[in-house]
Parts: sequence; structure tokens; C-alpha cells
Amino acid sequence: MALSMSRAGWLRVLPFALFMALLALRGATPADGSWGFDPRWLYGVTVLAVGGLMLFYRREYGELARQNLPTLGEAALAVAVGVVVFLLWIQLDAPWMVLGEATAGFVPLNAQGTLDWPLIVVRWVGAALLVPVMEELFWRSFLMRWIEQPQFETVDPVRVGLRAIVLSTFVFMLAHTLWLAAIVAGLAYAWLYVRSGKLWLPVIAHAVTNGVLGVWVVLTGNWAFW
Repeated sequence: MALSMSRAGWLRVLPFALFMALLALRGATPADGSWGFDPRWLYGVTVLAVGGLMLFYRREYGELARQNLPTLGEAALAVAVGVVVFLLWIQLDAPWMVLGEATAGFVPLNAQGTLDWPLIVVRWVGAALLVPVMEELFWRSFLMRWIEQPQFETVDPVRVGLRAIVLSTFVFMLAHTLWLAAIVAGLAYAWLYVRSGKLWLPVIAHAVTNGVLGVWVVLTGNWAFW
């Protein structure tokens, strides 16, 4: 894979790799603060580091350029798909639908057991604004098209075949504990990309799913979904 990787490929892989590395670090850090800091704030570091990296290279993400913005109808479709994926996501959590355990849980409660709003805001911003762009650049724009053809930049999204969609969705599933929900989400976002040829549609749908999920988690206290 490395031999076939172009600069464009690396610029879509590196933010995702950095995000996963910081996620692993957060999961390995003692939750009791014995290392001298609250590991939950590593998520804030993640948002700044990954967001800063993508912001620095923003001009090289042509699929997110202004001319590729969706029409009003396309945006409405993406929002609708995002809501549907959210509704399915919170239902597809039976024990047999769970793959392993979350690497790093996130419960934004303070020592008194009340909501810690600064932590909530950081987590929501990361999940709803950063992750959708980072993940769609990696999973759909890069990996799905790279499976189709290593020179992925030349692949028109509307011509991506079933094999690339299935394989990229399978790998996407492995990165989530709710494997069946991840399959549904991955296929839905891939469908939007292939149908429209515009990455903004899965980005918007992904952002809606994560944004509404974040609000629901805070309102219900179902922290396992975060």
C-alpha cells in the first residue's frame, strides 16, 4: 500500500492515523488522573491537533472545494439520511451487535456527578464537526476509491464498484464497537457519495448523525454511545 501511496493519499491518511493514535493514548491513560491530568482532555488535544493538520492542508482537499458544495436538495437528502442513521444507530446495540469494547470511554461528569459542560462542548465539536470531515476524507474519498484503483484521485466516485464499497465498509465496521450500526452507517454514507459524486453529502450526513447522537447522549445519559 505504501508503495502506491501518493501525496494526496497520505494527506487523507495522516489526520485519521493521528486521531487513532491519540485515541489509543487516551485509552491507555489512567482515568484516575494518576498521571497528573484528566485524560478526557486529551480529546481536546485531538481536536486541535487533527483539526490543525487538516486546516493546514485544506487547499489540497479538492473534493471539499466550493464548487463541490451540494445543492439544497442534496443537502436535505444528506440531513435526512443522517437522521435515519442516528435512529438506527441507537437501536442496533443488542449484545450480539457489539464488537469488543470501546477503546476510550467518555463520560463528561465532574466529581459531583453533574454535567461538565466544557468537556461536553469539546466532545460534541469533535464528534460533529471534526470527525465527519476527517473520516469521510479517509474512508470514502481515499480508501473506497483506493480499493477501486490505487491512483484514487482519478476515480470518479459515481463509478466506484460494489467490491470497493463492501470492503471499505467492512474495514469501517472494524473501527467501531457497534458493528451492525457501523455497516448501516458506512453503506449509507457510501451510497450518498457514489450517488452524488460529492463528498459533502456523506460529510453532512455523518455530521448530522454524530451531532444528534451527541445531543441525545447528553439528554439521556447513555454515555456508552460516546
